[in-house]
Amino acid sequence: MLFRTARNIGRLFVIGRTLARYNALPETLPQTAPGFALFWRWVGNAKEPGRVGQRLARALADLGPTYIKLGQLLSTRSDLVGERMALDLAELQDKLPPFPGAQARAIVEEELGAPIATLFRSFDEVPVAAASIAQVHFAVTAEGREVAVKVLRPGIENAFERDIDLFYWLAELAVMVMPKLKRLRPREVVDTFARTSRLEMELRMEAAAASELGENFKDDPTFNVPAIDWDRTARRVLTLERIRGFKVDESEKLDAAGFDRDEILAKASASFFNQVFRDGFFHADLHPGNLFVTHDGNITAVDFGIMGRLDRATRTYLADMLIGFLTGDYRRVAVVHFEAGYVPRHQSIEVFTQACRAIGEPLQNKPLNEISVGRLLAQLFAVTEQFEMETQPQLLLLQKSMLTAEGVGRFLNPSINMWELARPLIEDWMRENRGPEAQLLDDLEAAVSTVRRLPSLVSQAERAATQIAEGGLRLHPHSVKHMLDRWVERRLSERIALWIIVALLAVIAVRVL
Repeated sequence: MLFRTARNIGRLFVIGRTLARYNALPETLPQTAPGFALFWRWVGNAKEPGRVGQRLARALADLGPTYIKLGQLLSTRSDLVGERMALDLAELQDKLPPFPGAQARAIVEEELGAPIATLFRSFDEVPVAAASIAQVHFAVTAEGREVAVKVLRPGIENAFERDIDLFYWLAELAVMVMPKLKRLRPREVVDTFARTSRLEMELRMEAAAASELGENFKDDPTFNVPAIDWDRTARRVLTLERIRGFKVDESEKLDAAGFDRDEILAKASASFFNQVFRDGFFHADLHPGNLFVTHDGNITAVDFGIMGRLDRATRTYLADMLIGFLTGDYRRVAVVHFEAGYVPRHQSIEVFTQACRAIGEPLQNKPLNEISVGRLLAQLFAVTEQFEMETQPQLLLLQKSMLTAEGVGRFLNPSINMWELARPLIEDWMRENRGPEAQLLDDLEAAVSTVRRLPSLVSQAERAATQIAEGGLRLHPHSVKHMLDRWVERRLSERIALWIIVALLAVIAVRVL
């Protein structure tokens, strides 16, 4: 424990020195502690140009791979860092100097258990791209197929684990010093960051994510995923089909090739909507460098290290909330938050409705091309502290993805809103998932879930009865009465659930016949 504390304090000194050198913290922060203010004046650089968010982005890039990823995570937390800083951090480039090609070759040979010459006819020494986690080399397989080989950075796993331990230590310390920060669930945020980053460093998982996304769009030629070469993929090596095309931000090349930007935007909008709402499995890093327009005018995505998932209930919540905001039905927005359990029941739904109106009303008279759903979500998360709304990590990842996707849309055509293009899809999805038949299925699933819990409830009752009989559990008479009442209620609800299932099955049978 002492060693961990000493190590983390030493690392904090290095981080503090780097932040001070870039003058990368708000001006008021160094004044909160005299010792820190002295340290800040000693190593600080008040002449560093740019806004504080821009300076922080440069400092995090200097600190290394884990901190680049941390900056990208903070760009989704406008409730923590403010909207301006979140936007600045969103511009943080995930680029690092490449490591030598000889090291990449050695990693490939070690992971795949064969010499490079056996695996590939050619393997480019210089990488085409180098990021914080890995770098990419073009190659040609022994069978003559053109591929891109992604290779993990040497030593990245150990460096990452040391930094993650520091983040957990800081999260625990923050809650201890300022208990009100518990609402923001800092440890859970670190959990999410650690989990997603570890998945990024397991390239077989990235290959599986790409395969799943490709399977979801197998019948949609407008959005494609490169084929995976599983024989040349391992924990630290990913080999996939090489893509030839233009990045979506290469406007001059797109125009010269005769592509219609509006058509590309429509395809991008539909593909993102289908990922989020239809499948509940979405590419969470769709910046321009990861989207290519191929020779046929369709879109191909790359880099599947960061993916997001949303269950059906969350997707329904999102659809209801977005429609409520866009139509000015703020009561509906508030109700879905309470129904989803995001806002505690003891809060005032009227006051929360008023807060939603404060966010949504400025949108009502704006042209659609000026409305950003990603920023709307960021503002919503920023005002939730007074309502004790806990952080929803899956929604934070989605909000970041929405901002990125909207940025791509504005680049292709700033006068068109990607959500308006997807509106027919949204309306169809709502009809299919909020209509009577969908509600019937929801009720059936809930009833089946209740029945599945019966064995567990019986086992719990048997254990409690055994403890009482053996004298190992002493209960107050009022507690016994309460338990009996709850038992009767459960038995009654279970019988009702069984009858509901029978009725629903009968309705389904009638519909089928």
